[in-house]
Amino acid sequence: MTVEHVLRALTPPVLGVLVRRHGDFARCEDAVQEALIDAADAWSRDGVPEHPFGWLTTVAARRYVDLVRSDAARERREQALFDAVPRDALLAPPPDAEPARDDLLELLFLCCHPALTAPSQMALTLRAVAGLSTAEIAAAFLVPDKTMGQRISRAKQRLLEAGARFEPPADRERALAVVRHVLYLLFNEGYSASAGPRLRRPDLTEQAMRLTRELHERLPDSGETAGLLALMLLTEARGAARADPDGVLVPLAEQDRSRWDRAAIAEGTDLVTRSLAAHPAGPYQVQAAIAAVHSEAATAEDTDWPQVLALYDVLQRLAPSSVTALNRAVALGEVRGPRAALDVVAELERGVLAGHHRLLAVRAHLLERAGDPTAAGEAFRQAARLAGNVPEQRFLLLRAARCAAADISPGRV
Repeated sequence: MTVEHVLRALTPPVLGVLVRRHGDFARCEDAVQEALIDAADAWSRDGVPEHPFGWLTTVAARRYVDLVRSDAARERREQALFDAVPRDALLAPPPDAEPARDDLLELLFLCCHPALTAPSQMALTLRAVAGLSTAEIAAAFLVPDKTMGQRISRAKQRLLEAGARFEPPADRERALAVVRHVLYLLFNEGYSASAGPRLRRPDLTEQAMRLTRELHERLPDSGETAGLLALMLLTEARGAARADPDGVLVPLAEQDRSRWDRAAIAEGTDLVTRSLAAHPAGPYQVQAAIAAVHSEAATAEDTDWPQVLALYDVLQRLAPSSVTALNRAVALGEVRGPRAALDVVAELERGVLAGHHRLLAVRAHLLERAGDPTAAGEAFRQAARLAGNVPEQRFLLLRAARCAAADISPGRV
């Protein structure tokens, strides 16, 4: 394991130790970041120490003390801290004595505090729990380093103003739902980047899956956490087949299924099967079940579309949304024909998805299947103009060109 991977794995538990001791998230996070810089320099030169957790915790605790001392305006608070806390408490416990996952849940709750906006929750989670640098997070969301740094600073300040504490929230289930949602958004951004030159951001999907797996290990009896992990496994299993050698998006129906990760599919399918057998169905579990149906099909033609449609009906009852309705329309088109699905899409065009490139892409797909290449080509071109992801844009333009070629074929002249 590289020094970078070791440091990223140690960041959450070390930060958790400091925040639990001192409660000052902003200063503790700064101290850990400084300790990470020290570790990266020392470990790259001398190798990873025998007890890396104890090493990093000790250095981070010392950096915290340095930060407190350097703040002249808080001299009285510093004195009170040293009067109230024995000096030994600021040093690390016996090396690696505290399990690395002990504080993960509380740290996730803190980073996903309801006082923060969703973008701030994601940024803080990536910084404090996933261990990414400000520059890496900025690159992930295509904003300047300074902008992301300000966003993270404002998030930490907002936590202070909101009186956020490093402790289980009063409404644990509601807070856990927010944590899952943040991890879900993080995974989706990595799996299908909202903008930029790349279709996928594997670094983001990797972090989302790692954190969700750790969350599942902490909460093995949480059906929806298991469902979220299963959904990520089953979805990411198709990642290698989602683009051709030129980087152009390959839709599900045209993917080379021999490139799918069968081990991940087996794990995800087993996880969602056991979860649904033991717990009431939730939205993440149902989405994972849909992904499992797709994964079970040897070819696109073998897909059990009636079952997919039935599962979307369940999902729409559990968590109704326009995105679910749009995905359901695709399944409806496979079961009852494109015209039936186009009627549903027409209704969605009057809602929050109006003008969204994904809705236009689905509409174009259905029009092409219905035998109207002229309208389909125009819809594909409109979708391409609105898509922020370059590989998606190229795919949509290629589909528009295919429709144009079909429109002028001898059979249509």
